Amino acid sequence: MPDVLASALERVAAWAGRPVTHTPITGGLSHHVVRVETGTGERWVLRVLDPRVSAAGLGIPLDLEIANTERAADAGVGARVLLRLPGAVLLEHIDGVTLDAAAVRDPAMTGRVADACRRLHAGPRFATDFSIFRKLEELLALCRAHELKTPDGFEDRLPVVPDIEAALEARRPPDVPCHNDLLPANFIYGDDAVRIVDYQLSGNNDPAFELGDIAAEAEYDPEMVARLTRAYFGDEEPAARVRLHLIMSNLTWTLWFGVHHGLLTERAAAAGFDYDAEAAGKFARAARDLDDPGFGPLLDDARGRRAPARPHAPSPPRPPDRPR
Repeated sequence: MPDVLASALERVAAWAGRPVTHTPITGGLSHHVVRVETGTGERWVLRVLDPRVSAAGLGIPLDLEIANTERAADAGVGARVLLRLPGAVLLEHIDGVTLDAAAVRDPAMTGRVADACRRLHAGPRFATDFSIFRKLEELLALCRAHELKTPDGFEDRLPVVPDIEAALEARRPPDVPCHNDLLPANFIYGDDAVRIVDYQLSGNNDPAFELGDIAAEAEYDPEMVARLTRAYFGDEEPAARVRLHLIMSNLTWTLWFGVHHGLLTERAAAAGFDYDAEAAGKFARAARDLDDPGFGPLLDDARGRRAPARPHAPSPPRPPDRPR
């Protein structure tokens, strides 16, 4: 990757017509991202895309990621693509504050996050489709084929997954262009609006998954889920669907960390990140929600049979934010 980065920086300097410097943007576990600057104060973001990420099932093919990034920019949400390069892409630098989980949980931010999702979802359709259920199957197959570690008891939980999928199919809305990986760090807030970056797992999908994934990554409780659901849909009626997708997000991304750690060993070693702890934490939250007495009523409500039960037991203390 250093050779690709050096070549990309030379091309950016030629495009800009002046020398550039670069500063690594730390935190991500997959691609290399740097901020590029000129002596006159111009700034851009350079993403050096590692083809091993999509080859391992951890993201979509690189040309499709760039295509979806362009469509997200057309929707007014993503960063503009300024220059396509071999193995890299130069993006608009979005001025603002990168959010963390506490900010995404802040009620004052809920409406802005929901608005960003609505703008993305109303934009041009993506070049790819996405299903959290098919992604779970894909990542599980990789774990089995390569004998990768999963948390104890993980496979014992899988028989309930078809029940969740059937419940969510009962009243499934049309798919819309979704980000599908809305970690807090993929939100940038500035000029009283939220923008969304990093389209590594983007694809057309159920909008309730987008909300459920936000809720999973920022560790929402049921009241927070209801608030986000109301901000996006205008009422709380789809909250059961969002909460079921929250569970599926935690189950599926548990495997993402095992695959990343097992198949991208060199990248994982350089990250200085505890993959096992992250996977265990996500699985523990999924198991907690599956064991909650309100889980059965959630299935019924998603099918349209009854109102959802109200909140679970309090969540355990939240760990620090983590990137993907």
